[in-house]
Amino acid sequence: MRYFELLGIQHFVMYFFPAIAFIALFIIGLGFYHFHHKDSQERKTRIIEQYPGGIEGRNAPFPLVLYLTIVGTIIWVLAYIMLIGVLGVKI
Repeated sequence: MRYFELLGIQHFVMYFFPAIAFIALFIIGLGFYHFHHKDSQERKTRIIEQYPGGIEGRNAPFPLVLYLTIVGTIIWVLAYIMLIGVLGVKI
């Protein structure tokens, strides 16, 4: 009889490493990918706000990874609600 649901190192690896891979890809996606417009390069370099301590604010383009995350979350929520209703699953 086991005290915990985690059955061993296999489950730890199956849960931990895909999560770390997703986090790494998400961070890379935040830094490098966005929709390119004619003023994207200028928006990345133009400083619009300056704060004490040398912190500068820019109006940089919104990353593509965040668009995909938001749209994916909305699709998942709508599909979840619809499937729960159609299949009659009790929560």
